[in-house]
Amino acid sequence: MQVRKAVITAAGRGVRLYPVADTVQKGMLPLMDRDGLTKPVIQIIAEEALDSGIEEVCIVCAPGDEPRYRSQLSQLRNNLLEAYTGTAWASAQAERIDAMLRKLTFSVQEEPHGYGHAVYCAHDFVGDDPFLLLLGDHLYLSDIDGTRCAQQLIQLAEQEQCAVAAVNPTREQYVGNYGALSGRRVSEMPGVYQIEKIIEKPSISLAESELQTPGLRAGHFLCFFGMHVLTPTIFSFLGEALARRPDECQLTPALQELANRERYLAAELRGARYDIGARYGLLTAQIALGMAGHDRDAMLVEMVELLAVSKRRRNHDTGPAR
Repeated sequence: MQVRKAVITAAGRGVRLYPVADTVQKGMLPLMDRDGLTKPVIQIIAEEALDSGIEEVCIVCAPGDEPRYRSQLSQLRNNLLEAYTGTAWASAQAERIDAMLRKLTFSVQEEPHGYGHAVYCAHDFVGDDPFLLLLGDHLYLSDIDGTRCAQQLIQLAEQEQCAVAAVNPTREQYVGNYGALSGRRVSEMPGVYQIEKIIEKPSISLAESELQTPGLRAGHFLCFFGMHVLTPTIFSFLGEALARRPDECQLTPALQELANRERYLAAELRGARYDIGARYGLLTAQIALGMAGHDRDAMLVEMVELLAVSKRRRNHDTGPAR
């Protein structure tokens, strides 16, 4: 089993980022990456896959988005070459964009019929191969120098020859924000579980009654990280779901069916995920990227100064203590 294809689901209209996503595709929103270069979000996510050994990437997009993505990425490359003529870093970045464009395929989700339907739209691209699945609004930062989060996941999937979901132990107050699961620990493989039950965004009470995993800290549950390696079997379950209800197809029931039929592991990755669509998500992601990159020291200085200014303002507004 070799994982050489990736699917990035990016067909959502970014309603959580209203109103900016009405005029700019959320995938083209800019963030400064760890290397100090400002890039569109979709490029940072694609590089997560490509730097992990992926050779082909399919972006599932909304109608009309493919030419916009290709045009804007090509324009970004051209602007780099024109604005920084003869500059080594700009030439290298332009070539990186060129290489990425050559490896990109697009699949259109004509109607928003659910996340499972979005994944199913990539079935022709995937064919009979295993594939890496990434969300188009999540960024990932690894705690291991030189090893991406996606690379950690792919290495385990190839080693164990099966589907693997990335998970994070998550405090109970946040469990309703994610798909959550229960599992049993795999012996001699720390942080790896055999998946048993999956529930999408459960309440705390439901998680407590249905999703307890032995060995986790009290009040913690295994929640999806936004990254999977899946076998092509998933498309059979998604196809069956769409045959029953063409207008609505979610991924979680198909993942549960996969866990029932095949070996499907969950792995705690050494890293963190950042949802750019969450409240202050773009800001949090940018801070995390900056703190993990070349400009860490400069960013720390800026943050300390910002906190000092904020404290002075608060003290001024409240006046002296009486």
